[in-house]
Amino acid sequence: MNSQVTLNPATIPSKKSAVSAEEWQLRVDLAAAYRLIALHGWDDLIFTHLSARLPGDEHHFLINPYGMMFDEITASSLVRVDQEGNKLDDSDYDINPAGFTIHSAIHAVRDDAACVMHTHTTAGVAVSAQQEGLLALSQQSLFPLASLAYHDYEGVALRDDEKARLQADLGDANFMILRNHGLLTVGSTIADTFLSMFILQRACEIQVQALSGNRPLTPIPAGIVDTIKQQAAQVTKGMGGNLAWPGLLRKLDRNNPGYAE
Repeated sequence: MNSQVTLNPATIPSKKSAVSAEEWQLRVDLAAAYRLIALHGWDDLIFTHLSARLPGDEHHFLINPYGMMFDEITASSLVRVDQEGNKLDDSDYDINPAGFTIHSAIHAVRDDAACVMHTHTTAGVAVSAQQEGLLALSQQSLFPLASLAYHDYEGVALRDDEKARLQADLGDANFMILRNHGLLTVGSTIADTFLSMFILQRACEIQVQALSGNRPLTPIPAGIVDTIKQQAAQVTKGMGGNLAWPGLLRKLDRNNPGYAE
């Protein structure tokens, strides 16, 4: 199996001419998202994963080659898999089996989830281990609280039967806290999903810092959460993650170019 071959993005031939323009753009944006995760310090060596569903009824999706660091992912290195976990190009590298379980489960039932992002950040795992979960302590926390689900820990996500429970727990939410495990966001675009992860991650960081202060806290009144979805659209001028995405790409081009290869 080619999993024994050392992963080296420099030796992976470009797939730009071998795929549609739409798939290539998805590959470029997803590779950028991987590198942005690394740039923000949210990666966990090689052990988390982001995916993007490809056009069509087959629910095929792109995911990272297992063993490649997030800051070296390229558009051409991403692996296309089907709902059974089969690689659709024999030249591709292997994928993380736990990543396949989580992402295939969501892509199979959420047609609106064009992208799924999952992280194991210190703050995210810390909040996932707290019994009360995410608290309404910051403005940032309100956006995920308006569409938040939880999934109990069942061990490393390798069992096929966990998919049904993951699907049921997520429902139509766009944010999920995987208990004792980490964070997950879904969205209709890669840009939206990244922005959601940024906000959820920041909310967790604030919560951990606030709880460490050993001082009385002031929770946000519950009624304010009900108004946050409309306010979110106003804040982003109706553009969602696309408002910030071009600037994020410019930052990435300055700090770690080469993802669009």
